[in-house]
Amino acid sequence: MPEVEDPVVTLVRLLKANMRVVNDDQSVASIFVSREWYDRELLKNYDGQVTAGLRQPSQVKPITLDHSLSQRILNFKVDCWVVNKSTLKQSGNRTRSKLREEILRIIREKRTKPNETTYDFVGLSPTTTTHKAYEAGAPGSLVPTDAGWTELNATEYAKLWYSDDDRYSKSHSVNNEYALILFAFKLELPKYDPHENNVNKIVLSFEGYGTGPGGNGTTIVVWNHVTSAWENAASGTSGADETITITLTSNLTNYIDMDSDGVGYIYLLAGTSNPSDGATAAVLYCDYVKCVLTVEGLTHVKFGSYRDVDETSVKPFLWHSEFMVTGWMFENVPET
Repeated sequence: MPEVEDPVVTLVRLLKANMRVVNDDQSVASIFVSREWYDRELLKNYDGQVTAGLRQPSQVKPITLDHSLSQRILNFKVDCWVVNKSTLKQSGNRTRSKLREEILRIIREKRTKPNETTYDFVGLSPTTTTHKAYEAGAPGSLVPTDAGWTELNATEYAKLWYSDDDRYSKSHSVNNEYALILFAFKLELPKYDPHENNVNKIVLSFEGYGTGPGGNGTTIVVWNHVTSAWENAASGTSGADETITITLTSNLTNYIDMDSDGVGYIYLLAGTSNPSDGATAAVLYCDYVKCVLTVEGLTHVKFGSYRDVDETSVKPFLWHSEFMVTGWMFENVPET
């Protein structure tokens, strides 16, 4: 059984993963999202800060007469903070206004799935330190640590950013060898990613297709670091974009290789179902790939009240808004 995740961590990750504030010049504002509290020194390097915590009384409400099924009602307080400074691309008050609207948008749009996080390659390149993508050609599936993998370059990474028909392609022409792409999804506890023990579902999706002299087809597999093997194969046979999915709901820690520092990886391998014959290449096309993690715990969120509580008696002005957010989770606890 997965462990219940700290609901504050779930809420922080929800805000952090979906936060996107666009300045008037179309640049993206740098917003730091964390647990409470506000850090004035931090705002020297960021355009704004968002904090979340359980600062209001919460309760456990029985659903059944024997109290075996109960609802945990959680009352969060979310705050956003912006300081007037010369490095802002717009006024502090305007940044705060956009930040306020972004928080309202995220809570309303994600109200029924706050415990679900999507990891993809949007904006990534060889210089980023999060998820990684590699290519190779081989007569079979290579392990994630094999020296034969070559990381994609910046132009190739960009083709994985969106589902937009601008595909990355790996072509391989060695007889009886397959075209392969390896995706490494990185989780980091210090960055509010889930701990392996809190995850209750993993969904891996590959959008693309494969071609070869023996026919069309793509096969994907996920790495089990306990058995040191690729498992749970799923495949498609199209010669045009299709989405192939692996869904995992049991033994999930076998697929998240997390170390003592709270850093781990989920590895997805995609390959052509048919090899090259030496004359005609095996070609693997990828338009988009993602990993969706669901954690145990918080399942719904909704807004209560919100207000502006600016501090204009200090210099520089501190633009501050606070929100009351209600969340809940359901628990089945048998009597012992």
